[in-house]
Amino acid sequence: MDQQKLTSYPKEKINILLLENISDAAAAEFTSAGYANVKRLSGALGEEDLIREVKDVHLLGIRSKTQVTRKVLEAATKLQAVGCFCIGTNQVDLKSAREMGVAVFNAPYSNTRSVAELVIGLSIMLIRRIPDKNAAAHEGIWMKEAKGSYELRGKSLGIVGYGNIGSQVSVLAEALGMNVFYYDVETKLPLGNAVQLRSLEALFEQADIISLHVPSTKTTANMINKDTLKYAKKGAIFINYARGEVVELNDLKDALTSGQLSGAAIDVFPVEPEKNGAAFSTPLQKLSNVILTPHIGGSTEEAQHNIGLDVSAKMLNYLEKGASFGSHTIPAISVPAVDHTHRILHIHENVPGVLSEINTVLSQNKINILGQYLKTNDAIGYVVLDVDSKLSKEAFSLLKDVNHTIKTRLLY
Repeated sequence: MDQQKLTSYPKEKINILLLENISDAAAAEFTSAGYANVKRLSGALGEEDLIREVKDVHLLGIRSKTQVTRKVLEAATKLQAVGCFCIGTNQVDLKSAREMGVAVFNAPYSNTRSVAELVIGLSIMLIRRIPDKNAAAHEGIWMKEAKGSYELRGKSLGIVGYGNIGSQVSVLAEALGMNVFYYDVETKLPLGNAVQLRSLEALFEQADIISLHVPSTKTTANMINKDTLKYAKKGAIFINYARGEVVELNDLKDALTSGQLSGAAIDVFPVEPEKNGAAFSTPLQKLSNVILTPHIGGSTEEAQHNIGLDVSAKMLNYLEKGASFGSHTIPAISVPAVDHTHRILHIHENVPGVLSEINTVLSQNKINILGQYLKTNDAIGYVVLDVDSKLSKEAFSLLKDVNHTIKTRLLY
């Protein structure tokens, strides 16, 4: 199939908006695919500013700061997809996006290595008491001593959340000679010699270093608090490069100042500034045994490049082929482009009878379906239809009037 004919939209009329310094790799993918209207803004936008910007936007790219609310989605009447150029999607109102038939994509694996390497590096820095020695050296004090400094080899690492990043940390830690334990709400096959423990308390009791790698959900909110921290091994190290909402910071401060924990590294916070240079406050400031970083766990050139390629590819596949693999809102369908047909995408409420009505209305008008793909989730259904190219406009017009239709698009 002629690559220039993949979408019924003239490519020069497709508007793409990329916010928050999204990688050059993403912009290059869109422009090399023939889309000239790629607008890039360096920072995040507030709701009102974003509402003004998205009026005629077909594809929106964001990172973690921009909040895509229901009001934003309602204003974006042409929006086909939102690309979250990061791991999470909690900055998007997924329920509203699903109801409006907007695909939401992210890059759950692309910065895994960047975060995992930094966690190991921080473990070494903290177990060797480098923050204290670094601060003293800057003040002109020579602190050459071995007391309280240890090797990682032979120590126990406790990983909370054995997903993509947690399991990668596990592999790197074992390569350094560490014993790895992990806790996850699901049974996970271990990599290497890692051992799954049945409770969070058991992990805290055994681990010399505790590293969090869990998502932000209702069940993980403030899961690390005084009631869990009391189980920590005396002098353990605590690392959170996951989500800020999972730790009660005042309780963590108490554990650090009491000596229950000997050090911590924190990259994520319950409330974070929206832009560089903004004021920032946390109870953990001015503690010499704490390393604080500004949510940069996955911020490497390699990770941002890979994220740019990953998310832009998913968005283009959806725009040009109707393939929704990797979407958090549209049921996942992976379909090839097909020659000598026209493709219609139909998103509808997931209620009984819609598919029957689609087939009936086309059959009654003698429109033959050459290919049909259906996938549903709890809220919506997604049908990809390949029909006779001579009848596609008529089919498209008919399908727009099917009961419970959310969105219909004549793809090509």
